[in-house]
Amino acid sequence: MLKIAYHPIYKHPLPEGHRFPMIKYELLPEQLLHEGTCGPDNFFEPILPEDHHILKAHQEAYFNRLVGLQLKPSEVRKIGFPLSKELVQRERIIADGTIQGCHFALEHGIAMNIAGGTHHAYSDRGEAFCMLNDQAIGARYLQAKELAQQLLIVDLDVHQGNGTAEIFQKDRSVFTFSMHGKANYPFKKEISDLDIPMEKGTDDDTYLSILKETLSRVLDDVRPDFIFYLCGVDVVATDKLGTLGMTVDGCRERDRFVLQTCKDHGIPVQCSMGGGYSPNIKTIIEAHANTFRLAQEIFF
Repeated sequence: MLKIAYHPIYKHPLPEGHRFPMIKYELLPEQLLHEGTCGPDNFFEPILPEDHHILKAHQEAYFNRLVGLQLKPSEVRKIGFPLSKELVQRERIIADGTIQGCHFALEHGIAMNIAGGTHHAYSDRGEAFCMLNDQAIGARYLQAKELAQQLLIVDLDVHQGNGTAEIFQKDRSVFTFSMHGKANYPFKKEISDLDIPMEKGTDDDTYLSILKETLSRVLDDVRPDFIFYLCGVDVVATDKLGTLGMTVDGCRERDRFVLQTCKDHGIPVQCSMGGGYSPNIKTIIEAHANTFRLAQEIFF
């Protein structure tokens, strides 16, 4: 059975001017239930994880200041959200959704997190709506529990996974692959194990051709026993924060290829949703819902 992490705190309200990015966390599970892609049994509610799991990916001094709401104003500005106890609790619970998802992926082949993909969170700071790096925490968790040895993070959000790259920059057991908009934030990129910057307006055919050739080669070289997939839908041409030229159909084919490849190779995959900022919320929900529909189709 497909298992999906979702907690009501995912839709935590923010002050006016910050609410739009949060709307999808309420609407996406409603859409999946309404159309019958998922039932109530598909969802599980994550909890607050034990701190030591988080501290395997983040520096203790930073984590303590974050939880204690003691970040400097300049640090809070980089995150982009007004800092609050509820917001930090939300971020910690999202991380647990990915941690628990690792177990479900090992059991069923795949697991999903309605939120997550917080790849701009560094070991010692947050940026761009990200405070704790859920997939980095999940990767360290798997290694600590000796549930996986060689990990691959496939980051196909339109923004480079700069925080993820920094966390694993000296760790050969976690291969970081980021395929992102060349002209997109962050404007000073970190160095992943493999970065593929895409030109403005990159269309479906070009993107998919590069992805298919690259991922096949990466799997042959890395031979991972677990994959984290960050499936942001901000690659579509309508996205307010993206620079690529893909269609929703092209985004769906991207997900189909990645998930089918994981299935064909017998590699468990944990998926976190990442970004999506098109002006029409229907576009965001449709693009994200496609990933869940494909997970059901391919794995179950």
